Amino acid sequence: MIIASVVGLLIGVGLGLALNISYPTAYSFYITMGLLAAMDSVLGALRSYLEGKYSNVVFISGFIVNAVLAGLLVYLGDRLGVPLYYAVILVFGGRLFQNLAAIRHIIIDRWPARKESRRKIKTPALKNSAKQDEKNQEKSE
Repeated sequence: MIIASVVGLLIGVGLGLALNISYPTAYSFYITMGLLAAMDSVLGALRSYLEGKYSNVVFISGFIVNAVLAGLLVYLGDRLGVPLYYAVILVFGGRLFQNLAAIRHIIIDRWPARKESRRKIKTPALKNSAKQDEKNQEKSE
C-alpha cells in the first residue's frame, strides 16, 4: 500500500515536471485552495490509517468533496467580492496542523512500545546466551 502510494507520487511529480502545463493566473487561488484541501485529505487519511480507521471510500469522497468545496468557496467569494478564500485557508490550514499534531502524537506514543518490544525480543536471547556460557564454563571445569 505504501509502496504504491510512493510510486504514484513519484510518477505524478515526474509527469508534472516533464509536461509543460501552465494555467492562467486567474485560476491560481482556485488551484491553491484545491491543493490545500487535497493535502488536508491526504493527512487525514494518514492519520486514520495510523489510528486503524482508514476507509478508501471515505478518503476518496473526502478528497473530492474538500477540493470542490474549497474551489466553490473561492469562486463564490470572487463573485461576491468577499475574500472567502481566507475561510478556506483558516479551516483547511487549521485541520492540516491538527492532523500533523495527531500523527506526531501517534508516532511518539508508538515509539517506546516498539523500542520495548525490540528490547524484549533481544533480552531473552541474551539471557539464554548467558546461561549457555555458564553451562559451558561448568562443563569445561
